[in-house]
Amino acid sequence: MGNRVKVLVLLSLIVNVLALPYDAIGHAHDTRPVPRSLPRSWSHSASHPVHSLFKRSAAPTPGSPEWRSQYPNVNQPPIPEDTIPQAWLSALQAAEQKGLIPSITIPVAIPNQNPQYATGDDPAGPTICSSSWGCRQPDDEWDAPDGHLAIGFDDGPSEGSPLLYPFLQQHNIQATHFMIGYNILNGYDMFHEAYAILQSFLVHTWTHPYMTTLSNVQIVAQLGWTLQIISDSTGGRVPRYWRPPYGDSDNRVRAIAKQVFKLTQINWNHDSEDWTMATNATSLQQVEAAISGWYAGPKTPGLVILEHELTPSTAQAFIDTFPGIASNNWKTGSTVQLFGMPYQNGQIGASQPPAVGAKTPGPSGDNELATVTSTQSAISTVHNSSFVSASSTSTRTTPSIVVTSSSSTPSPTQTGTSSSASSRVASTLVPFLLAGVAILVAGL
Repeated sequence: MGNRVKVLVLLSLIVNVLALPYDAIGHAHDTRPVPRSLPRSWSHSASHPVHSLFKRSAAPTPGSPEWRSQYPNVNQPPIPEDTIPQAWLSALQAAEQKGLIPSITIPVAIPNQNPQYATGDDPAGPTICSSSWGCRQPDDEWDAPDGHLAIGFDDGPSEGSPLLYPFLQQHNIQATHFMIGYNILNGYDMFHEAYAILQSFLVHTWTHPYMTTLSNVQIVAQLGWTLQIISDSTGGRVPRYWRPPYGDSDNRVRAIAKQVFKLTQINWNHDSEDWTMATNATSLQQVEAAISGWYAGPKTPGLVILEHELTPSTAQAFIDTFPGIASNNWKTGSTVQLFGMPYQNGQIGASQPPAVGAKTPGPSGDNELATVTSTQSAISTVHNSSFVSASSTSTRTTPSIVVTSSSSTPSPTQTGTSSSASSRVASTLVPFLLAGVAILVAGL
């Protein structure tokens, strides 16, 4: 009887270990090859209620004409409101009726300036708390942990992606990509290339507008469609974070992102201004000097540098300064790894999950390509007219910091647990538990 009790106990443990959270579960409609190991902290768990907003009854092959026809083919606002799913509008209406969306006068968009609020309104005050004006909310993410560098790129996929992605793969770098939905629509092959080499994806809106200048419904459309196309292109994963274009957000925009789509806002604490190289407002040498100076500078707080995959020059700036990360002893991770879960990457060159095409010793001892997915697509040619980017006449302001919480430097919010750690625990314990069951059963 004693052994039978032990067997039941062990079987119970096995069931519980197998039930540990794991958010990389492919959805039934996903027919594409999925990498075996992905940075999981960028997306919500498979059981999160937000998935109900993005379910599809049918899913055409990503990248196909049928797939493209599901999304609004517009590269500037407004997004046609008759394309917005009713589930998103109902979620917005419910939040408005509960008083969860602040009533803030929509600011006026002015060329070459931050949006201007009404006379008498304080954009840096606690009521509006515009991030364009340097105001932080406790839930915002601005600073990496001390001694850590968050690696991320805005506005992809774009013209700099074909240069950037092979470099990330070669050096086994897991970066965060703040993706523009319209660019994914017109650059799916490049998006899939990043997905195949274990990158993580966050929302950077559909058309890259100043979000505070939009209506509530248009904010929902900008965020929702970008979430939808990322979810449809990654086997059902729904991002947990977003970055406002130009850093432009306020309490109304934050509330819609959080209450409707459960999104947390990520900003930055250093602007490389690499995006201004396109208009010759700055040079590659100046951008690289600024980045190298930050690498050599203080490690408190950690670095969240605004960089882009807009052009080959912006990608080159990261590539050229990359050695300075290790030489200055920064610990690294993708943006979401540092904000959303325990640090995984450690120092440059630390052990990483195998990327597609990562070289490993083959059966004969030669270096062969270890294919993690069953297909490896070549990076496609970029067509300049197919992508949205920051307007050459627009400005970003690296804000002076106005803290709205009691802390002088808000620490990153730990918004989730490490499901990858859970899966490692499961894979480690289950064989031993099964072996124990077999031994005990043999002795009965």
